[in-house]
Amino acid sequence: MPFDPLSLKYDANGLIPCIAQDHATGEVLMFAWMNAQAVAATLETGRVTYWSRSRQAFWIKGETSGHMQNLVDLRLDCDRDCLLALVTQEGPACHTNRRSCFYTAVREGEEISLMAPMTGA
Repeated sequence: MPFDPLSLKYDANGLIPCIAQDHATGEVLMFAWMNAQAVAATLETGRVTYWSRSRQAFWIKGETSGHMQNLVDLRLDCDRDCLLALVTQEGPACHTNRRSCFYTAVREGEEISLMAPMTGA
């Protein structure tokens, strides 16, 4: 059965959450939003494309930074209201120049930084 991006369950704004995960290591890299057109573009091009809520525009990951996300596999959750993009990440995924956006932990009531910005990225 062919996949139709419109078969997914989008929120009232026409968006669906997408988690990007490194396909080789399992590391969770980032979270962003997609709309049906971003899902279709991601599947068509193999370059992960998101929808920027602040800019109200498509955002191809790495288009300006060079830190591309190349799609390996796109998975749907059981309710069809969340996506998991398994990717090959070139350079850092986070705009802070860190490998992952999830670099802060809360431990014993304190915020702890788990990683420094990447050098040479």
